[in-house]
Amino acid sequence: MTTAESPAPSPPEHVLAIEARPEDIDELGHVSNVTYVRWIQDVAKSHSAAVGWDADAYFRIGAVFVVRRHEIDYLVPALQGDRIELRTHVARFGAAASERRTRIVRARDGVELSRALTLWAFVSTSTQRPCRIPPEVREAFVLNGTG
Repeated sequence: MTTAESPAPSPPEHVLAIEARPEDIDELGHVSNVTYVRWIQDVAKSHSAAVGWDADAYFRIGAVFVVRRHEIDYLVPALQGDRIELRTHVARFGAAASERRTRIVRARDGVELSRALTLWAFVSTSTQRPCRIPPEVREAFVLNGTG
């Protein structure tokens, strides 16, 4: 006899609400690619700080996360004045790296504007070389059965 498996729970998302400002707009009249990259980094830093790991905390342990790779899918343009929800979660950890997923969503109608996958390397501040992610950092981020 087999039992039906319940669906795996979704990883908890950290949400940062923002508004597209005039300085975010490019010559085509929508939010620029550079702004999306900044937003992806902003929400990752906000998430980390929200779970107790702000920049000072990382520097105290002598290691920080740095971006190794961004993959961004642009789906629908964001416009000036749009209220935006930046939604992110850590999808998995490796020994010295993590994979973070981010969705950029228009708040008024829930339309997904963009989605991103970012690979972060954990590096020593003294050697600038990869190092193991300590358990206390891993445990701060609730994962979907991975890590």
